[in-house]
Amino acid sequence: MSDEQRTAWVGDQVWDEDADKEGIVTDVKGGTFVLREVYAQALTWTAPSPERLKITITREERLRQRKELGW
Repeated sequence: MSDEQRTAWVGDQVWDEDADKEGIVTDVKGGTFVLREVYAQALTWTAPSPERLKITITREERLRQRKELGW
């Protein structure tokens, strides 16, 4: 399954078309997606469903990049 077909989930970096910004999915509560800014953990917002979230970097890829950087 390609990333374009995969539904966004916790840990994925996504483009939120409604908010017009990029974020990381941190939680899913009752079908509502909680996102945070990529470089600021305190700034969060919600997305009511995954249909308007486009995965830009999967959780797996983000973890691989962090490992390569030694984080």
